Amino acid sequence: MESCNKMKAVGAGLALALVLGTTTAAMAGSMSADDTVEVGGAAMYPSRNIIQNAVNSNDHTTLVAAVKAGGLVNTLSGNGPFTVFAPTNEAFAALPAGTVQTLLKPENKAMLVKVLTYHVVPGRLTANDLAMAVDQGGGKAILKTVEGDSLIVSKDAKGWAITDDKGDVAHVTIGDVMQSNGVIHVVDTVLLP
Repeated sequence: MESCNKMKAVGAGLALALVLGTTTAAMAGSMSADDTVEVGGAAMYPSRNIIQNAVNSNDHTTLVAAVKAGGLVNTLSGNGPFTVFAPTNEAFAALPAGTVQTLLKPENKAMLVKVLTYHVVPGRLTANDLAMAVDQGGGKAILKTVEGDSLIVSKDAKGWAITDDKGDVAHVTIGDVMQSNGVIHVVDTVLLP
């Protein structure tokens, strides 16, 4: 089942890359040491994968714990490429009381995986890629997530806005954090399918 989902994710990523007119190889070839960004008090190195970098961010300890509890470490350490909209600890803390603790219980693993994979889009989508997609979409771009539902990307007065299925809006606070297997955009709200 997981390999089938991975194949669907890779296929969707390739299709999206073609639509956006970009290729993963071109994006990966443009990464350099100059692309190192600091997140949560730690340097995020483009030569490391999403997990290798995320575990060092003090702003993403809840996300890392959730990824571990959801059994997604190997997936997000894999080749990808993935675009991850990574909620901060503050974003998780803003959820109703007890939500995170409930999601982290073993019996709720399926729901946790659903929420986490809703933050992941196949392919490496930089801010420039998102801008092109939004322009082509007449002001918004619809991105299919690994979870299967969609996110809507648009631009508002606060910058890049990511709208979930419930109508809640997250804003990108740090964009284009390049990884060896994708890109992270730090967001200020947990997105819910």
